[in-house]
Amino acid sequence: MPHLRPYVSAVVRRIPITTREQRIEALDLAGHNPFNLPADQVSIDLLSDSGTGAVSVDQQAWAQRADERYAGAESYYRYRDALREVVPYRHLLPVHQGRAAERVLFTALLGEGRISLSNTHFDTTRANVERLGAEARDLPNQELFDLDSDHPFKGDIDVAAVREVLDGPDGHRVGQILMTTTNNGGGQPVSMANLEEVSALARERGVPLILDAARFAENAWLVIRREAGYEDKTPLQVAREAFALADGAVASLKKDGLSPEGAFIGLNDTELADRCEVDVIATEGFRTYGGLTGSTMEQLAQGLREVVTPEYLADREHEAAYLAERAHQAGVRTIRPSGLHGVYLNAGRLLPHLSPAQFPGHALACALYREGGIRCAELGSLYLGTLDENGRLTSPAPFELVRLALPRRVYDHSHLEYVGEVLAGIAKDPESVPGYRITENPPVLRHFRCRTEPLG
Repeated sequence: MPHLRPYVSAVVRRIPITTREQRIEALDLAGHNPFNLPADQVSIDLLSDSGTGAVSVDQQAWAQRADERYAGAESYYRYRDALREVVPYRHLLPVHQGRAAERVLFTALLGEGRISLSNTHFDTTRANVERLGAEARDLPNQELFDLDSDHPFKGDIDVAAVREVLDGPDGHRVGQILMTTTNNGGGQPVSMANLEEVSALARERGVPLILDAARFAENAWLVIRREAGYEDKTPLQVAREAFALADGAVASLKKDGLSPEGAFIGLNDTELADRCEVDVIATEGFRTYGGLTGSTMEQLAQGLREVVTPEYLADREHEAAYLAERAHQAGVRTIRPSGLHGVYLNAGRLLPHLSPAQFPGHALACALYREGGIRCAELGSLYLGTLDENGRLTSPAPFELVRLALPRRVYDHSHLEYVGEVLAGIAKDPESVPGYRITENPPVLRHFRCRTEPLG
């Protein structure tokens, strides 16, 4: 049976159509950093899936019922009740986005000299750990490093490595185990078996297990699709089971809340929740709004209901697989198997004439914009490599990747076909893609803020 998308467009926004000369000029002004490009110069924006999706007419309708009173607004209770359908924790605190949730919870759990263990810390998550003087240590499953393998759960944490740290001289310094679902290393899912194993270990050792659950519904869907024993469960059932295995969670709801804003902190420990609540009130807003408007809380409540529907998640999987197939047809390899929130291109394999010091991932991202107005993000040595004070690479990233993030319910197949055609044009003459050097090298969150220029 042919695939049928479970929605149609109700409101549209014009796509900017630019010339190659205009895009070259825009890249020059932006210091050849896609994050610096103005959105009105971008035709297809695959930079992020965070807060970039389309809201539904039902979300918009609920937003019209917003109660904006300062404390105890009706919109808060509708949001809280919708969240409790998914997240079975005693205490739920709204905040305005995931980074705020991380800052509040990590301040309560970590500090100077402490360690956060994770399958993979996201870039701003790592920054929120390190700004406290703590160490963010990644312990991914080794399957993650085989880009071409079809292992279904490359997002798993290496439980043996976690046990080794807890049993070693640094064990007393571990302040949390943070499981990112899905894992940011390629958008790969975490299996329930792996989550159960690390949960048992964490509780045995008295270390808080926290979920970074920004893509909880997508992880649940991939569990249903790939893990034996879960094929007859609903996404809501799997998500609740995953949350129950942890002691708490932080989650940006700009992803699987289907909203341009919003997040939450969920905890069972009352004393820890009280400390977080004081911080939220002091820095975000009162405990019943946390920096969110009533309109946003109404949209989130409806978004949380929509995101766990099988029809929506099946369509999300279909779109990611379609884009990956278009990339393969163009001669560009991707991380296998495809996740849901994006497709990861293997720039190192496409551009072997560029060394890691010439930032092939960044080069491909710039080429996609220059040739087709497509904005995306590098996940290679520019982001993950170690550089000296002059911007020279001293230790490369393990892989040179480019992420094509998929905004939710935004692009149709014609847009993805276009991306494939632009990729095919680049792949016909890959040696024409120049390498890059850094001209401005910020010491923190370099990939967001640096400026570069092409070589030659």
